[in-house]
Amino acid sequence: MDIIMPKMGESVNEGTIIKWHKKVGDKVKRDEIIFEISTDKVDTEIPAPEDGVLSEILVNEGETVEVGTVVARLQTEGGEVVQKTEPKIVEEVPPVQKVEEVVEQKVESQSVTSSATSNGNIIEIAMPKMGESVMEGTIIKWHKKVGDKVKKDETIFEISTDKVDTEIPSPEEGTLVEILVGEQETVEVGTIVAKLAVGSDVVISKPVTEKEPVTEVRREEPVSMHDNFSVTENIREELKTESDRFYSPLVLSIAEKENVSFDELRKISGSGIDGRVTKKDILAYIEQRKSKTTKTQEVVSQTSQPQITKTAAPAPSFVPETSSTYSSSDVIKIPMDNIRMKIMEHMVHSRDTSVHVTSMIEADITLIHNFINQKKDEYLQKENVKLTYMAFIADAVVKSLKKYPLLNSTIDGNTILQKKFINLGIAVAIEPTGLIVPNIKGAGERNTIGLAKAIADLANRARTKKLTPDDISNGTFTITNYGVFGTIFGTPIINQPEVAILGVGTVQKKPVVVEVNGLDSIAVRHIVALTLSHDHRLIDGMLGGLFLKSIKDILENFDPENFN
Repeated sequence: MDIIMPKMGESVNEGTIIKWHKKVGDKVKRDEIIFEISTDKVDTEIPAPEDGVLSEILVNEGETVEVGTVVARLQTEGGEVVQKTEPKIVEEVPPVQKVEEVVEQKVESQSVTSSATSNGNIIEIAMPKMGESVMEGTIIKWHKKVGDKVKKDETIFEISTDKVDTEIPSPEEGTLVEILVGEQETVEVGTIVAKLAVGSDVVISKPVTEKEPVTEVRREEPVSMHDNFSVTENIREELKTESDRFYSPLVLSIAEKENVSFDELRKISGSGIDGRVTKKDILAYIEQRKSKTTKTQEVVSQTSQPQITKTAAPAPSFVPETSSTYSSSDVIKIPMDNIRMKIMEHMVHSRDTSVHVTSMIEADITLIHNFINQKKDEYLQKENVKLTYMAFIADAVVKSLKKYPLLNSTIDGNTILQKKFINLGIAVAIEPTGLIVPNIKGAGERNTIGLAKAIADLANRARTKKLTPDDISNGTFTITNYGVFGTIFGTPIINQPEVAILGVGTVQKKPVVVEVNGLDSIAVRHIVALTLSHDHRLIDGMLGGLFLKSIKDILENFDPENFN
């Protein structure tokens, strides 16, 4: 099996072998580290794709080669040298992979390794993993149908997660023989969504419909990121006799949690392929059922009460608003897209996980404001970078995180994981209503100019959908700049699993009392409000206050003569 130099990011075209952990003749187990590489983006360890013996090393330590270069060969334990079966890593989009093929990278970086499981000449295409905390994805659109021929790297389908939307390419040239997951269905990472017959001369003797293979992927365990329950025995038994309709594990797990009977499931009109019930369908049914139940309880309550003459008007009862509360002429009904639903789930999860405490401080950044106005054209020409307030604030945050590293941590049960590296997340608004948080990897090693360039690059790639999974994973602290919209003050929600987030308000010219030669006077200064939301499970008020004060002091004591 050929082992190649992997691609570690969109703009990374080469890598350097830092260290070989195995030598020729050594036996290696699957997922055991073989070698380490270094790129201009990240250093990481590369695991073995299969069990076997390292039969040849083609690139030595310290050598730099292009992405895709064969660096070693692995002989399988059966003694057969397997030719290269792994598809080339494709730029900008993550490859397909199965759950058991996802490799645990070291905590500084997570890269997606391309692989496809072959069974004869059939390749199983799985829901790819799009980030560290992403456990499921939704298929937005199939670009190919059963029987279509596809070329290698040609887009087969599009997916959406709470991190990013992207197109998934074909790992090999062949014919799409089965589609197992329909559009708008949400499944767990690693779930097989389609099967591809490899080769350009594949002939399908019997057309395979998209409904037939669905029954082959039924599993006992439900697929859900949040639910830890299994399908009840009575529903399983009814499923055995219900052969004309398929219900995904996710739908079944939601049904069990919300006590939706099998008879009710059969009455739900599905919007998926062949009328299949999707996650959106069952959630809409549950909301409608809750609304009807509430109204029925109100009617019963009113009819059961004796007639009493009241001298004061009764307080109006609260009825939750649902899609059926108003007529179609009263409102415009807009279905939530997948990104908005994922953002909603992520925010609720953060609220229910972290004990949010918010503190605010004002910083006088007049010196920085004047420096930007004086030097912006010079640095645009010299460094090809636009100086902004955010670069200086990011620099102050990085320096303060080094001083108070507990804010650069996560909580794992009863253990605090304090990170030695700083991956600074920058929240980016995506039109029309999206939000994504890409990370500046290795922010602790960058100066202000380096941070400015990284912020501009991430914002541009976020808005043009060119982020990679590595860009949106493994963040340690986040900054959200709602000040660009004129907002003065806010209370941001912590980006899980981090323990703090800094909100930046708009810069205002305000009258401020200043002391000159021992006398107080009023001066107009440029003031910004900085808001820190922190997790009180770990970060107490004193530490949060010291962290904010550190940022303020760094900004206010800016020295133009020593600007880096």
